[in-house]
Amino acid sequence: MNLLKIDRLAKAYGVGASKKHAVRGVSFTVQQGEVVAFLGPNGAGKSTTMRMISGYLEPDSGDAFIAGASICNERENAQIALGYLAEGAPLYGDLTARGFLQFLAGTHGLSASQTRWALDRVINDARIESVIDRSIDTLSKGYKRRVGLAGAIIHDPPVLVLDEPTDGLDPNQKRAVRSLIARMSKDKAILISTHQLDEVQAMCSRALVIDAGKIVADDTPAGLVENSVAHNLEDAFTLLTHEESVRS
Repeated sequence: MNLLKIDRLAKAYGVGASKKHAVRGVSFTVQQGEVVAFLGPNGAGKSTTMRMISGYLEPDSGDAFIAGASICNERENAQIALGYLAEGAPLYGDLTARGFLQFLAGTHGLSASQTRWALDRVINDARIESVIDRSIDTLSKGYKRRVGLAGAIIHDPPVLVLDEPTDGLDPNQKRAVRSLIARMSKDKAILISTHQLDEVQAMCSRALVIDAGKIVADDTPAGLVENSVAHNLEDAFTLLTHEESVRS
């Protein structure tokens, strides 16, 4: 079952000669039970694509369907079905971690009893028990990232889009997040952007590679290596994305 369907998404910035096509008709699907890596060099179109999927950016053309709901025409239903961890995990620093998560639960329409249950679940899953009543501004980068992840899953959505979910985490925290993603993947469709190629092999059954706004590969991690005639995933990534001359 395709819980996430991206249909010819496109986005450009600027006008005339200075116009930059950030995303050029990107299409792909992510099925329930899949954890898919979304890879590409800086400026390739990853974050722009994910921001359009989330409804944060309006596409110039195309659409994204989240659990069947169009982000363009059924935005509220689509966003209810989506858990989105943005790049940098923007948070309300003056709130405590608990207050922030309670706020998010309310925006998703959870009742008081549902919120209590959801808080217990995400506090445990994200391992933030020790900082739950501290102001977010006082937290380390790693804890802020974990609070952001807890916020993305507070409403237990069927689709997750996670931009660098382990950024700033120490090795033990990374292993915990990988384990959490593996547990959640059975019932969800998960799209993960990361620059950590070892995480792709550890977590993902499939990898999409985007370059210059276009999908240039869609395969298993092992398939990317084999079909690129590369020694490892890092070499395959370099071979697939080295054509700087096509960027515009």
